[in-house]
Amino acid sequence: MKESDGRRKRLPHISRRSFDRKVGQALSPANLQVAAVSFAACVPVAYWNVQAAAETLAERLAAVRARIHAAAGRARRDPAGITLLAVTKVFPAAAIRQAYALGLREFGENYVQEFAIKAPEVRDLAGARFHLIGHLQSNKSNLAAELFDAIQTVDTPKLARRLESAGRKLEVMLEVKLSGEAAKSGAGPAALPELIAAVRECPHLELSGLMTMPPWSDDPEAARPHFRRLRELAERHGLSALSMGMSHDLETAIEEGATCVRVGTALFGARKKA
Repeated sequence: MKESDGRRKRLPHISRRSFDRKVGQALSPANLQVAAVSFAACVPVAYWNVQAAAETLAERLAAVRARIHAAAGRARRDPAGITLLAVTKVFPAAAIRQAYALGLREFGENYVQEFAIKAPEVRDLAGARFHLIGHLQSNKSNLAAELFDAIQTVDTPKLARRLESAGRKLEVMLEVKLSGEAAKSGAGPAALPELIAAVRECPHLELSGLMTMPPWSDDPEAARPHFRRLRELAERHGLSALSMGMSHDLETAIEEGATCVRVGTALFGARKKA
């Protein structure tokens, strides 16, 4: 037998998207929580020093709330009508608990398996609601329906029907693709009438509005046409909720009618490995 030279063997890199696809092919939704343990091994966990982070989070939250109030004032809107969705992907359950202690109640996650790990640690938080804001494959819909209160990324009638079959009341939003980026998910504007009709045929699904993710740009103004287009589509289809805008462009989104802004970095800082 060949002896080891004492060096640790380097494991091949596994992307989140690749892992998500392979797990979905190999496992049933009922077994995905078991797979979450393996998922955790290939997802970088953001560093979170509990005491220091709590003080910083309070300051950042105050700053984000001030930005929301200022933007709402410029748009002559009531800031109470704008939901601050704290995006906690990659951050541990401790980050959610500290944000909750500071008054936040709406939280966004991108990956079903990642939140399956955190969920047992935050289920005691009365009034907290958890939104899936990342792409959802239909073969993971049952687990997603168990874990989340809202799914913001419904983009096909098939996915709507799969969520309905879970038999649990869910708020849903329709993800709309307004750019030509191949990597982006979402239904095209022309597909909305059929998709809206499909969701409204599902008694367990409550359709609240539309969501979009514009192409990334350092310039907040670059997203304005996409936000404006989403608002126009919502008005055309009689929908009131608009999930759009993130840490760097939330003001632009609010000026264009956002009712939910998805904020991660401005609250929790850049995501760095421990």
